[in-house]
Amino acid sequence: MDAEDIREYCLAKENVTEGFPFGPSALVFKTGGKMFLLMMLDEVPPSINLKCDPEKALELREEYECVLPGYHMNKKHWNTILVEPRLPSAVLKQWIDDSYNLVRPKKKKTKS
Repeated sequence: MDAEDIREYCLAKENVTEGFPFGPSALVFKTGGKMFLLMMLDEVPPSINLKCDPEKALELREEYECVLPGYHMNKKHWNTILVEPRLPSAVLKQWIDDSYNLVRPKKKKTKS
């Protein structure tokens, strides 16, 4: 996946906004006002920061060379992913989905 593929994938999700709150090279995707992905547009390969369950974050860092502690983020809850061609798109999409699901507003149950 390249930067545009990642952007399109994120924007296809429900209630997602994009913006540049940290400057012109850091594209941020939010849902419900909470960030779930930060993409550095001026890096080669592109890198993205994704929110992650703390235990899973450590597992991914051990399993994948392209997964690092979150750069300029809370390293317990965020990973930086170097988006390399050999990283399968399905794996990257799952990580994006996981990040999105961690921060998206939960639907309130209605009483019947």
